[in-house]
Amino acid sequence: MTYPMPEGENLRAAVRWISEERTVRPETSLVVLVDAACIRFDLSPGDGEFLLRFVRENDR
Repeated sequence: MTYPMPEGENLRAAVRWISEERTVRPETSLVVLVDAACIRFDLSPGDGEFLLRFVRENDR
C-alpha cells in the first residue's frame, strides 16, 4: 500500500532526507534520524511526531 506524502515542503524534504540517510547509514536509529531531520528542516515537535509515525508506517 502506498501512502500520500505529508503536506509541507519541509516535511517532504525531511522524508526524502531520512530515506537517503537510511540507505547510507542503516545502523542509525530511526529516532536519531527524525531528531536530526527536525533540526535540519526546522520542524516543530508535532511535525517530528508525525514524521516518526509516517516513516514507521511506511516501513511495514
